[in-house]
Amino acid sequence: MGITVHEPLWFLLVLPVIAVLYLFAKQGRFNKEKRLILIIRFLTFLLLIAALTDPYLTLPQKGKDVIFLADRSASISESRDEIMGEIEAQMKKKKESDAYGIVSFAKSAGLEKSLSSSGSEVPEFSGEVGEEETNIQNGIEYASNLLGSSNGGRIVLYSDGIETLGAGEDIIPKLKEDGIEVDWVKRSSNEKEDIAVTAVNSPAVQYKGEEATVSVTLHSTTRTTVDLQLDLNGNKIARKQVKVQEGKNEYEFQHTVDQTGMLVYRAEIYSDTDARPENNQLSSIARAEGDPLVLLVHEGGKKSKLEEQLKSAGFRVEALQSSQLPDKLSSYLDYQTILFDNVAATDIPEEKMSLMEQAVKEFGRGFIMFGGDESFALGGYFKTPIEKLLPVDMEVKGKKELPSLGLVLVVDRSGSMDGQKLSLAKEAAARTVSLLREKDTLGVLAFDDRPWEIVPTEPIKDRKKAEEKIRTISPGGGTNIYPSLEEAYLSLQDKPLKRKHIILLTDGQSAAGGDYDTLIEGGLSKGVTLSTVAIGSDADRYLLEDLSQMGKGRFYDVVDASVIPSILTRETVITTRTYIEDQPFFPTIQSSKWQKLFGAGVPRMNAYIATTPKDSAQVEMASDKKDPVLATWRYGLGNTFAFTSDTTGQWAGDFASWKGWPEFINQLVTRSFPSIQSSPYSIEVDSSGEKTKLLLTSPDSGTMPLTVSVIAEDGEQVEAASRILSPGVHEVEFDERLSPGVYSMSIGDQAGKQAYETGFAVPYSEEYSYQGGSVRTVEAIVKETGGKTYESGVDAFRALNDQPHNEQSIQTFLILTAFLLFFTEIGVRRFGLPAAIATFGERLRRKVPENNVPDATRTKPVIDFDTTYTEREKPVPVVQHESEPPVKSKPKPKSQDHHDPDRMKRLLDAKNRRNK
Repeated sequence: MGITVHEPLWFLLVLPVIAVLYLFAKQGRFNKEKRLILIIRFLTFLLLIAALTDPYLTLPQKGKDVIFLADRSASISESRDEIMGEIEAQMKKKKESDAYGIVSFAKSAGLEKSLSSSGSEVPEFSGEVGEEETNIQNGIEYASNLLGSSNGGRIVLYSDGIETLGAGEDIIPKLKEDGIEVDWVKRSSNEKEDIAVTAVNSPAVQYKGEEATVSVTLHSTTRTTVDLQLDLNGNKIARKQVKVQEGKNEYEFQHTVDQTGMLVYRAEIYSDTDARPENNQLSSIARAEGDPLVLLVHEGGKKSKLEEQLKSAGFRVEALQSSQLPDKLSSYLDYQTILFDNVAATDIPEEKMSLMEQAVKEFGRGFIMFGGDESFALGGYFKTPIEKLLPVDMEVKGKKELPSLGLVLVVDRSGSMDGQKLSLAKEAAARTVSLLREKDTLGVLAFDDRPWEIVPTEPIKDRKKAEEKIRTISPGGGTNIYPSLEEAYLSLQDKPLKRKHIILLTDGQSAAGGDYDTLIEGGLSKGVTLSTVAIGSDADRYLLEDLSQMGKGRFYDVVDASVIPSILTRETVITTRTYIEDQPFFPTIQSSKWQKLFGAGVPRMNAYIATTPKDSAQVEMASDKKDPVLATWRYGLGNTFAFTSDTTGQWAGDFASWKGWPEFINQLVTRSFPSIQSSPYSIEVDSSGEKTKLLLTSPDSGTMPLTVSVIAEDGEQVEAASRILSPGVHEVEFDERLSPGVYSMSIGDQAGKQAYETGFAVPYSEEYSYQGGSVRTVEAIVKETGGKTYESGVDAFRALNDQPHNEQSIQTFLILTAFLLFFTEIGVRRFGLPAAIATFGERLRRKVPENNVPDATRTKPVIDFDTTYTEREKPVPVVQHESEPPVKSKPKPKSQDHHDPDRMKRLLDAKNRRNK
């Protein structure tokens, strides 16, 4: 037991207190009373100063606090049951006063049981801790916080000691300060059969047509046979069965480079007995130079005329239908430019549009959209990523000339629509509000087993309010289509509008039928058309397709729900049919870049899709109504073009048969090509810490600041910051540790004059590496904190090296004692302490006299100011002022006889005299 103070500097106040009391003692006569007052005052000040130092009484702690810290990372997954069994065995050694808690950890840490002395059962590990990494520092820090500062205790770590994240040694000072010991119970890493891909090497720069060699390195813990496959940009180029020996194995693949741009090689092994599939694949990045490659996207089932024209001009062309578009960013970087030839947005998931938008903006790829009845606004591109990159907006200036439109959206809100489907349907309905004019009529019905009116069918007056109502739709209930469709027809068919249209969207089958034929025929007689959208595999496609055919509308079979907004946008635009300008005209050339080509005159065009140029766009060809026919601008690092007529000749008229048409296409595609160069930087990836870092080295970069843009394979932008380490050496640091995979990166100077394209691959975590890792960190923690290392025979509840103590504050006690002394001093100064005590006793005796008879032996206390004590036998002195007459004592009246006959008369006479 002892006393500790947390703010000892307050004791310096004792010095001025002593000085003040010394001066007080020097004044006046120093007697016993003054000496007592000095002592009391000094003790009072001393107690108050001691209270200011925040004192604690330290008492030895009876029990021991122990936290069991269990490693749940992938490398030790087979030992989890064994760890739980050992913790249960330790519970039998626990004393009643001992407390324990359980924490599990891997990438993060989680509490399995809070610290307490109750309970003896070990719970099943349930926390989400991310088994792909091991962060021992995080786990020990979490456990030490449960023990608390300065309370001491022990952490028992069950782990293989291999750390892949964090810096465990950084926690040692805190552990020593808090008096926490760390024991390490060694557990072996998983020892099952494992084959890992450890390296994929290829020439950093390759050329189209050359024979390239790619080497793959494997490491195996056993002799076995596996299948080894090599992919290039997601396409298999080789696969063979190989025999692997224990240890390192190397294999080579030869292939002819038949493309240009970024090359992503990925090696992957296939084995039924492999313990860790996470380390079965690895990627590397290279780049191929050669002729440019053009991606041509065309309508399904039709061959674009542009394909032959481009090939005749010497371009390498890959023609794909919209359903065949790749879903990785690196695939789009293989092409120098992307062409859309009359392709509807309803056939392209929005995620793929976002990847193309990233390829243009961040990596300088070109983009050209050609017109047609399924392009621009008619294709449903309003508010899509493709509209963002184009130099024109889908909305047109002549909205005031459009015919009046009535549109009713019938949206399924049944339980099966919960999640992305209903969220996208609401977003689509909100976009529709933006497309309509104030005089247009909009109604929105949500239905489950009955209809719910969300927006009444009436002219739009408050767009914001309508959008807010649409976004309040919530899922629930079954599916019954007919009552809602009937209400939609009734709300629209009698409106005085030129165009009336209903869009039905559902993902299920109706629980009940109805007379659809009569309903739809009645609607058609009043100008109401119907389109239907089937979402997912559970929708009643046959019914919905029949309804759209009867309703003279369109049927959409949706596999990817992200196209729902484009469908509703397209339906809204098609219903007006006035986006098409179909009066023949001669385009006006407004750019000097085309003067030479059109020196002999400009061919006539038949039609185009009306659009509005964006503020910074350049209109190079315009119609007679000043609408853009050919517009361009720079979007990020890329050049994009919008040609609002078609390529077949139906709309382009004489343009498509004009002899300069091939040269026009050739120049257009060439101008869209990127101006970026192959990267001169070598890249080294460091994923050993909590944040991924890149080391960029180039002898030509000097001390020029760099701007970098990094995109993951799914198109997500990754935040990164670069700094100069030395001339020609730059470091790029990310906000977090990147997930394994391939990343595309563009590098440029801050002036934007130069841009380079490259990429890098992040390997799988060291947690899955056959090499394991160092246990030096755990060994250092155990040594510095005075813990023990166990192979077996753990004694978690043994006595601690430094017995912990509990602290109890005595600040309040000291303050109360100081105030008690303060009041004591007041009593001494006012009365003198002995006199005050005596007076108090005398008053107590006066309150309870015996038989109400005064005690003749009592005498009043007398204060002698010279001796300051009370003498019971000495009479009390009478204090008298000189101006007052002498005080005479009245004689005590004689006792009267109770039977005196004149007594009553005398009393009455005295009373009468008083009254007069």
